[in-house]
Amino acid sequence: MTSVYKPNLWSQFIEIAESTPETISFSFQNKNYSFSETHKRAQQLSQSLLYLGIKKGNVVGIFHDKSFDGFCLMLACLRIGAPYVNFDPNTPKQRLIKILSISSPSVIFNLVTELDISGEIIVQSGHKLLTIDELKVPPDQLVVPTVTGTNPAYLMFTSGSTGMPKAAVVSHGSLLNFIHWAKDRFEVTNQDRFTNVNPLFFDNSVFDFYAAIFNGATLCPAPTNLLNKPQELVKWANTHTCTIWFSVPSLLVYLLTLRALSQDNSLESLRSVIFGGEGFPKNKLLKLFEIFSPKADLVNVYGPTEGTCICSAHTVTKQDFADMEKLTTLGKLAANFDYFIEPMDENPNRGELILLGPQVCLGYYNSPEQTSSAFIQNPKHSNYRDIGYKTGDLVELDNNGNFHFLGRKDFQIKHMGHRIELEEIEAAVASIENIDESAVTYEKLNDGMGRILLHFKGSPELRDSTIIDNLKSKIPSYMLPQKIIRHDQLPKNANGKIDRRALLL
Repeated sequence: MTSVYKPNLWSQFIEIAESTPETISFSFQNKNYSFSETHKRAQQLSQSLLYLGIKKGNVVGIFHDKSFDGFCLMLACLRIGAPYVNFDPNTPKQRLIKILSISSPSVIFNLVTELDISGEIIVQSGHKLLTIDELKVPPDQLVVPTVTGTNPAYLMFTSGSTGMPKAAVVSHGSLLNFIHWAKDRFEVTNQDRFTNVNPLFFDNSVFDFYAAIFNGATLCPAPTNLLNKPQELVKWANTHTCTIWFSVPSLLVYLLTLRALSQDNSLESLRSVIFGGEGFPKNKLLKLFEIFSPKADLVNVYGPTEGTCICSAHTVTKQDFADMEKLTTLGKLAANFDYFIEPMDENPNRGELILLGPQVCLGYYNSPEQTSSAFIQNPKHSNYRDIGYKTGDLVELDNNGNFHFLGRKDFQIKHMGHRIELEEIEAAVASIENIDESAVTYEKLNDGMGRILLHFKGSPELRDSTIIDNLKSKIPSYMLPQKIIRHDQLPKNANGKIDRRALLL
């Protein structure tokens, strides 16, 4: 009988690979790979990384194409204790330069066929850009360093309020806790087949990869181009007989709106439809519930990147639709978490949620100031180091121990599943010539979705198209404003600062 305890992620993977070697680990459109094949390839790549000079603690960058080698490269990094970071190949130039300066990767692997401008930036900045084909196999087996639960597994970049992106550092130990929770919560077996519709530079992909592969299930990576082809995406998931789906609500709403999902056209093999990253409009959620109930569970999950992807889950029932105005509850916190609430008023159960426990990440990479402001000592005591993460999410705890989302404490939003600091957009806008002052707000729409609004005062000759073209070189497409509003003067509050509340009236 094997031990439940594992010191690192590679040892967890090895147990799976050795106990079920012929089970399919990755299922692509044209080929399947077993855990035995995956183990062999990942081990080979890890030796090549060591031969290249990559040491424990060195950051490895990856422009990932959702290929077998790309996933094996991630596993190889985990084996030798080199934290990986999956880069977005469409990252605007100025943002990519910031990301490179923060992460300082020892090497960057390009698996994307056409990298366009990103490849030029990397070469110009002096970073080593390689393909996997350029890796050499050492003549002898090299010693693999000792990797413990406190070693970083990956970096995940998120938006930053100062205009600088932040890289959450997630450890092997945090992920081991997450893997075991996911197995118990969703009853994962080696018969399950997970969708991977999420981009690998996006936090939701953590669930896809780790909950599947490290629990002996099969991961089915969806080709990126299918995200804009709803009928084909549903057909793809049906063809791969996927049992567990995870995405942002926006994608499911998109599939519903274009009738790719309906009573007559649904994903028959699914047993769990999991969604998170933003609120799900109740009217759309009801339609989804009617399609999948009772054959599949709908599960609303919540969790910041700094909490290793997910920290709570709630299975939707008919009772959730008694009130069509409120968002679905976030449910109860997972067993790996503790918490406290910083009250926003006289009610001690309403306020900012502070997460504690083994799934809280190590901090922000190469960013001590941002780390110290977001990761704080538990104010209830000073007897020992007990670090909590300030989520910035305002919640209310009900009498049954369920959390309900109330909004954000700061100017951070969730849009199309992406966590965005409005200040990062404002920093990009402020650099545009002929803009005197500006502010960015987020408007909730009647269907429960939202849009980013840019308010500015500036030169009459400045066209909206010029602003958008300029922003495209600075921020990702999901941060671009959907509407631009010109003002003669922006409203100010008593402190002389721009009054964002007044802009939304």
